Amino acid sequence: MNQPTDAMDTNVLQRTSEHLSEKYSGIFSPETVERYVFESYTTLSRTAKVRTHLASTATHFADNRLRALGQSQGSIDSPVPQVLFVCVQNIGRSQIAAALLADHAGDQVEVRSAGSLPGSDLHPLVVEALDERGLDLSGAYPKPLTDDVVRAADYVITMGCGDACPVYPGKRYLDWGLTDPSDVDLDGVRSIVAEIDGNVRTLWAEIRG
Repeated sequence: MNQPTDAMDTNVLQRTSEHLSEKYSGIFSPETVERYVFESYTTLSRTAKVRTHLASTATHFADNRLRALGQSQGSIDSPVPQVLFVCVQNIGRSQIAAALLADHAGDQVEVRSAGSLPGSDLHPLVVEALDERGLDLSGAYPKPLTDDVVRAADYVITMGCGDACPVYPGKRYLDWGLTDPSDVDLDGVRSIVAEIDGNVRTLWAEIRG
């Protein structure tokens, strides 16, 4: 296990491991929880520009991955459909889709997003365009695509990440061909958001049946 070079981060991650071990007691061993916490930190540290909140971000990422792992193994209930959006960097398209579906569906779905090659920070024009719609992405961050979140998903929607996403039986796979927000100006991003919103509304209608 790679230890962080920052002693303060190490202390935070050790406390996090203890807290999450209590949360997932009877589901995962303390050793598994600690491994997920430190692996999540190491993975995010490869792309993070700002390391100030890296330990707390890794805590959130590890918690989400552990929950997904438990759901995929059947040890944690999945009372609502699980939806995963995947693009290349998880700084634009998949973040837009996740925010819009969460807004439309509320707690009737559980939404995750990830990137096959995650970037370092969300695209600022994407943040601006969604802010115009009253959607706050201040707590969002690019996340790498991991096997646990794919296994937990009922719906996997890819957007330009090719065959990077593993395919498992029993899931609904969709691929949306969308322009990369990095290639356009703010008006272009607004158009992409509108197009994704249409796709998300159609998906939500399918999920509801």
